[in-house]
Amino acid sequence: MNAVPTETALLGGGCFWCLEAVFNRVEGVIEVEPGYAGGPVPSPTYEQVCGGRTGHAEVLRISFDTSIIGFAELLEVFFALHDPTTENRQGNDVGTQYRSVIFCRDGVQAATARNVIARLTDAQRFAAPIVTRVEGDVTFWPAEPWHVNYYDHNPMQPYCMAVVAPKIDRLRRLFASRVKTQLR
Repeated sequence: MNAVPTETALLGGGCFWCLEAVFNRVEGVIEVEPGYAGGPVPSPTYEQVCGGRTGHAEVLRISFDTSIIGFAELLEVFFALHDPTTENRQGNDVGTQYRSVIFCRDGVQAATARNVIARLTDAQRFAAPIVTRVEGDVTFWPAEPWHVNYYDHNPMQPYCMAVVAPKIDRLRRLFASRVKTQLR
């Protein structure tokens, strides 16, 4: 039996409900877990993180099959589906908990992340400079269970309709060949 070649990415790009729904639809993504990382407070709660006093960002731990999608390709989706040019902000979500950040598990991921940022900068993909932080490996704290697959359980919730659904539509437009034919 051959093992699936997997890797894990830890990404923060605003509210984790938005990007979780997007990455759940990307071909090659095996699992997406919302959670918190980057701050000193152990076992933070959603309320603590939203209060902006823990130092944590809302993040996703994404396990993916590297024979289908690589880390650089995953980052292309990440950068296309959030605003990496705003410091500590995504739309109306403001605070360090919504910062754009890549927590790299090793030097290879860090080099890849910096190369992707350099390539996007050279191509002038964004009108403003990319402020996404590339940081080292940190402890991941899983979010409360009610956050898991939030969009899929609450598609008619106003935030989901106004913010999450357009990101999914953008994924389908920009990365049509990378979208799963069905969700697990």
